[in-house]
This record gives sequence, C-alpha cells and structure tokens, in this order.
Amino acid sequence: MSDPSVPDPGGSQLDPPPADDLGPALDAGDMTELLRAAGMGDEQIAKAREDHHLELLAIEHLVVPEPGEYDLQGIADASGLTPEQITRLWRSLGFAEPQPGDHLFTDVDVDMLRTIGQLLTMGWIDDELTIQMARVIGSSLSRVASALIDSIDPEEPRQPSNRPRTDDGFAAVAPLLLPMLLQVMDYVWRRHVQAEARARMAREHADGDPDHRVVGFADLVGFTALSQQIDAHELAEVVDRFETIAYDTVNRLGGRVVKMIGDEVMFSVPDEASATEIALSLAETYRDDDELSDVRVGLAAGPVLQREADLYGPVVNRASRIVNIAFPGSVVVSGEIIESIDGTDGVTWKSIGSRNLKDIGKVPLFLVRRESSEEPPRSSRQEAERRRAELREAPVTEMEERRPSRRSKRAATDAAQGETPAEDPI
Repeated sequence: MSDPSVPDPGGSQLDPPPADDLGPALDAGDMTELLRAAGMGDEQIAKAREDHHLELLAIEHLVVPEPGEYDLQGIADASGLTPEQITRLWRSLGFAEPQPGDHLFTDVDVDMLRTIGQLLTMGWIDDELTIQMARVIGSSLSRVASALIDSIDPEEPRQPSNRPRTDDGFAAVAPLLLPMLLQVMDYVWRRHVQAEARARMAREHADGDPDHRVVGFADLVGFTALSQQIDAHELAEVVDRFETIAYDTVNRLGGRVVKMIGDEVMFSVPDEASATEIALSLAETYRDDDELSDVRVGLAAGPVLQREADLYGPVVNRASRIVNIAFPGSVVVSGEIIESIDGTDGVTWKSIGSRNLKDIGKVPLFLVRRESSEEPPRSSRQEAERRRAELREAPVTEMEERRPSRRSKRAATDAAQGETPAEDPI
C-alpha cells in the first residue's frame, strides 16, 4: 500500500487540472497590479512592456518574490554555515560567486542552508556529496530554466486557445504556469529516480560486468557548413528536429541519450543487439528525413565509468573516434560489437580493415547494415565519397586522424556539391 503523503508518480495528484479550472488569464490591469505588488514602479512596468520584456520582468519577480536581505556574512550568521561553504555551494549550483556586501540572499535561502547544515551535522551527508549533488542539480535545472526563457517569443503572445488574447503574452499566464512547471518537474524527477533504481538493480543482477555498456555517437553531416548558410531561427529548427529524432529513436528502442553535443548525440545501451538496432534506425531515419542531412554512427563496447549521468573511459573515446571516419549514412563498429551480434537476424556486416585512431592505435572496424538483396540508394554526397575511397586504398594515417572533425563534415558537404573532399572517408 502506498504512502498517501507521497504523491504517486502515476496517479492523479500530479495531473495538471483541466484548462477550464485554471481561472482566467490576467488582463493588463491585473498584470500591472501584480508587478506593483512585487515592488515595480509604473515607469519600469511601462518601459518593460514597450521593450517586450514584460514576460521576463514578471518571471524575474514571480520566481523569487522576496527581496535580497542578506549578504554573504549575514547569511552565514543566520544559517550556521561558513562563508566558504556557502560560496562553494553557490558556485557549484552554477551561480556567480557572491561578493561581500552583495545582498543576494532571502529568508528562503536561509531556511534551505539551515536544512543542509543540519544534514551535515547529523552526518547524513558530507561536504563532497553536497557539492556533487549541487553541481548536478544546478546543471540540470539551468538547462530547464534556459529552455523556458528561450520559449518566450516577445513578438508572439502565448495564450491558451480558450482564453482571450492579451498584450502581455506569457506574463499574463505566468502566475498559473510557473507552479504547474514545478509540479511537472517534481513528477519527472520521481519517474527518473524510479527508472535509475530499476536500471541499477538490473545491471547488478545481470550476468557479466555491471559496468558494461555500448556507447554510440551519431554525427549530423555538414552541420558546420549549413550553419553558415541559414539564419539563427532556421538553425534552431534544425537543431530541434535533430534532437527530437535522436531522443525519440534512442528512447523508443531501449537506449538512453547521454547528452547532445551540438551536432552530435551520444547514447548508451546495455547490449550490443539493441545498440546496433538503434544505430541503424538513426541512420535510416535521418536519411529519410527531407529536412536534415545524413548522420554517421560509430559504436564501441566495454566497461565504462558512469558519473553524474555521463560516461567516461576508453570505450567512449573509441566510439567518438570511430564516428569521425564513417561514411555519411553508415554505421561503423569496433570488433567487440561484431562478436556479440554475429548471427543476428536481419543484420549483415563486413570488415573495412584496421584503422589508426588518434591516441588509441589500430582498431579493426566493421561496416554494419541491414541484410537485404541490395544496398539502399546512396545520396550524391555518399556516392562522391565512395568513388574517392575506391581510388585511394591506403589506410587512414595518424596524420589524417589529427584533422578535426569539422573538416570531415565540410568534406561531405563539398562532395555533395561536386568538389574534392578534404579528407579520405572509409
């Protein structure tokens, strides 16, 4: 029986109320009164509305409505922590280091720091764990905050469809939406904790090395050249679509997106068969998408170090090196992957020889694709690289591996335009 005091992640306690129960959006007069109550003067409110900054002004004062009363020494005296502990914690959360005399802290900060101090005194947590968790929480919530602010378009007021539009856009519904966002984040956090606990138990009860992972990188071909040809709005749409396909494909097939690195996605999965399916599906999905170019995918497997949801170690480095020398639209893997998927229905592979990977040495590599009567049609970009590869049979040298991945991406774009690629593909 569940504890009624703890919200059920799958239950109705965290379900957002229907739109009709949210109450009316604030009109311009209500918004002005709300900001006045937060200490804003009429001139400041009018200027923010004129500059299309009313949403940002409202958020700034709604999320932290209390005025700053304490400087660094003052909050140290009130909370029981030392200024050094507070400074280190504040910095780990991702904020600028507080300076003496700056009144940044509120009574809410005092209560939170007192709680942390009590946990430290009782020995339930130590300084290093506190800093580690602060770093993770700060980094994650910084991305959430950035995404929220980026979603606000000052030229397009955002109102629920069943509400009369106002000139104040997001600011008019911010008092309702912000508490709901906190509720959603609490819900998602609970679900992630549950998923991580289950995954940890599954790894420790599985046969073999519990630290074993297959790590993959998928790199969007020609992104650097494309970013120089389109405006920022169009580039944002490209990045959004790239990330959407990556998350949808990887999560649907049982993997986990570790992180997005600009035009590249890093993912992991416990077993080689699932990793191969994800890699092939990514290559196929991006190839069939009319709005994006192909991706190249590299896979490697072995023990990894997991820290703060990120992965480290030689396996990660090997997968990162492999993706840089793959054809656009292809999946290239190291030998340990082939040992595990050999005989898997619907998948075929062929050796492409040993390649000299920077800081790693020679590694046997293999091209993996779907088993079919014929290869999928190549794009003009792939065909140009294939013809060049046939003319040059020499293996990739260490000097060629030193060339940055940006040039290999540009080579793919040049090839598509009929120009000579800057470096040898597989």
